[in-house]
Amino acid sequence: MGAPPSVAVIGAGAAGLATLKALADAGVPAVCFEAGDRVGGLWVYGSPGSPAYRTLHLNTSRRRTEFADHPMPAHWPDYPDHTRVADWLADYADRFGLHEAVRLRHTVDRAVPEVGGRWTVHADGPDGPVSVTVAAVVVANGHNRVPKSPGPPPPGTCTARQLHSHAYRGPEQLAGRRVLVVGGGNSAMDIAVDASYAAARTLLSLRRGVWVVPKHLLGRPSDTLNGALARRLPWRLRQRISQTMLTATVGPPTRYGLPAPAHGFLQDHPTLSDGLLSRLTHGEIEVRPGIAGFDGDRATFTDGRADEVDLVIWCTGYRVDLPFLDPALLGDRPDALPLYRHVFHPDVPGLAFVGLMQSTGAAFPLVEAQARLVAAQLAGTYALPDPARQHADIRAELRAATDRWGDRRPAMRVDFDAYLAQLARELDEGARRAAATTRVPA
Repeated sequence: MGAPPSVAVIGAGAAGLATLKALADAGVPAVCFEAGDRVGGLWVYGSPGSPAYRTLHLNTSRRRTEFADHPMPAHWPDYPDHTRVADWLADYADRFGLHEAVRLRHTVDRAVPEVGGRWTVHADGPDGPVSVTVAAVVVANGHNRVPKSPGPPPPGTCTARQLHSHAYRGPEQLAGRRVLVVGGGNSAMDIAVDASYAAARTLLSLRRGVWVVPKHLLGRPSDTLNGALARRLPWRLRQRISQTMLTATVGPPTRYGLPAPAHGFLQDHPTLSDGLLSRLTHGEIEVRPGIAGFDGDRATFTDGRADEVDLVIWCTGYRVDLPFLDPALLGDRPDALPLYRHVFHPDVPGLAFVGLMQSTGAAFPLVEAQARLVAAQLAGTYALPDPARQHADIRAELRAATDRWGDRRPAMRVDFDAYLAQLARELDEGARRAAATTRVPA
């Protein structure tokens, strides 16, 4: 029998698995609670709570998405589908022996700090409730599971069928309907493209403009071009270069009937779609502005136009949900939780988060780097700065993020390449801090 766990990891998606791997590498025993019946998190199509739909593919390229120590197969397409990604995550767990630490079909309902700095984690499993007492808790449950309703909802009564994109599974739900897709993110674009082939009519409503990036530019996955620039240039200069390149190769969004973005490129989560612009130019998707109100099956838009619809799909995102933690630890808004390097709670020892961020690129390499930081801290080879320094850094980062992203979840936003480099530096700096505190005077 192995050593009893000293860490509880909540969630066995990409973030949780990366955390288990990093903890194992550091020699820190852990247990992981996963609500689903297999590892892989939101990528497991049909798993309870997963938002995956049948036509879902990566929106970041394979080479920019894979783990450093578990590459995706070279013969795969640039943008693999959800089945490949889910199987690849399961292979990751197989390769590094992570399954033994995962308790499937266990839903955590409470994680409680105890006197003395330890934590007790309570979960409901198939054989009844269980609890473990550990030195630390790592929250890795993701933030794309609890749908966020449009707020405030449009006035009037809508008699058309309504569903959130979280409940979308495939084009058969759209067949023959007059579909109104609401939103400008990746799911909205995917569903609008699906609808343009299956539905009787497809409308796409956007309250504000977005930059739509094809998945390939100049013969390469588009995120690899920005990645090459990111290693050399500040983001403001990258923004000008990337925006000029995008406008020159694709044209401005208004060319396709989309509203002009009020923000510059790289100042919001990227919206990637190969199919959307083509379907717009073929007239198979019609763009509408924001919804002014409903009257039965009739939607009226802010430009005065009105259309009859049978199905409204709200692609309005997700809210951060951490029901197992005391709200007093989270403040007014979990999506604004101040975390040092987006990982450590500066005022609650033993509480860390992996994956509670929104990246301009892929998430997997970032959660892998966050997990290494957490594992090093728990193994004692990395030391945090004092709480005052942590809070000062958090405030400075929030000011910079607000300047770049405005009020769109600035506390969660990270620039993929800059953040990856920052975490590498942080690991080195924390190792020096740890060595300095353990050095024995001569």
